[in-house]
Amino acid sequence: MAAPDLDAAPDLASELLLGMRLVGVQYRRIELAPPFGIRLGHAPGRAHFHFIGRGPVVLRSASKTLYRLHTGDALLLPHGGEHELLSAPDVPSEDVQAFESVNLCETVCAIKPSSSPTDGALVFSGCMEFELGGMQMLVASMPEVMLVGTLLERYPEIRPMLDAMERETCTRRAGFAGILARLADVVSAFIVRGWVECGCGSATGWVEALRDPRLGKVIVALHRDPGRAWTVAELAAQMGSSRSVFAERFLAVTGMTPLRYLTELRMQLAVQWIEREKQPIETVAYRLGYGSLAAFSRAFKRVVGQPPGALRGRAVAERV
Repeated sequence: MAAPDLDAAPDLASELLLGMRLVGVQYRRIELAPPFGIRLGHAPGRAHFHFIGRGPVVLRSASKTLYRLHTGDALLLPHGGEHELLSAPDVPSEDVQAFESVNLCETVCAIKPSSSPTDGALVFSGCMEFELGGMQMLVASMPEVMLVGTLLERYPEIRPMLDAMERETCTRRAGFAGILARLADVVSAFIVRGWVECGCGSATGWVEALRDPRLGKVIVALHRDPGRAWTVAELAAQMGSSRSVFAERFLAVTGMTPLRYLTELRMQLAVQWIEREKQPIETVAYRLGYGSLAAFSRAFKRVVGQPPGALRGRAVAERV
């Protein structure tokens, strides 16, 4: 499948990256001597980022697929899941919590057993909530493992970032932990953008939207102003077509009606704003265009499966 022409409709990809956030990021600088095996990814729904500062390292994914990684390789596991970093495929692994760690700063710790030589494997690893804002539905279509190596020919500008990550990981100069975290954020965004520009894998509806600048314009409008009381006629005008042609095209591409899409978008944002950003439910309802808290609560429960108050209670419990 050919890559979509983003010169015709760049705004949809930009909207995707503008909504991308790595929330609750915790990084580890892991230094291990072979033979080694470390197991990560127990927290459900948490993505992982790994950069190999010094290899080689074998990754065994949640599906038991093996990936041989070398110095300078980087990858994103958008779905998380239990996985292993190994010196060889036949080496047993231990849970990451079994290794002693030392805090380097608020969000970065170091794992380095006393027996690790300076030429052992070195990995900079991040665990985070991976959010794409209103485009969270795209995460489900992402592959299990997204390798940055597949993007280097298309994005040669990534190489200096990886070189900088390698230097910072190995030399541990002043402020290296914060610099590494920011570089990891940028490299993760490049990985996601590369996936979008290369066709979004199995997310065929989004590929069609990216290829169709008129439909992409409608989706961008919905994402930029989800609280507006959109009508099918107004959205058709955005696309420059009749209501019937627009509705048929939108359903064929996204798999849902325009107003159903808008409701799904609103509820994805509501979950993020209530649970992650701790916004009051009344504020969220108002921002998303609902005239009453009761109307918002009904829509929320219908889509999410529970009332918004239950989500608020869970968020408070997690803080405690």
